[in-house]
Amino acid sequence: MIPGGINPKQMKVMMKRMGIKMDEIDAQQVIIKCAGKDIIIDSPQVVKTSMHGQDSYQISGETREETMGEVKLDISLEDVKMVAAQAKVSEKKAREALENSGGDLAQAILDLKT
Repeated sequence: MIPGGINPKQMKVMMKRMGIKMDEIDAQQVIIKCAGKDIIIDSPQVVKTSMHGQDSYQISGETREETMGEVKLDISLEDVKMVAAQAKVSEKKAREALENSGGDLAQAILDLKT
């Protein structure tokens, strides 16, 4: 029940009458670029509201900030597992090797085997 005694179904009907449309967006990540830093929201909940030709977005989730000097590699778990299996090392060592090689799988495997 929504505060004020209106149930969600009634709220949807009222919003439709007023020309307000809400859609949930299946987003994986939201990045807000600011001067000198990025605000990153992983696994966000995003709702798009359209009213009278204007779109608004409501975003919620866990946030983190990165300064512009930082470079964050996106290393997948599959890559880590594959490097660990090929080089016969732990996943922790495989991830470190991938980070050191800039995400290059072949180079990470070679570095671990030598």
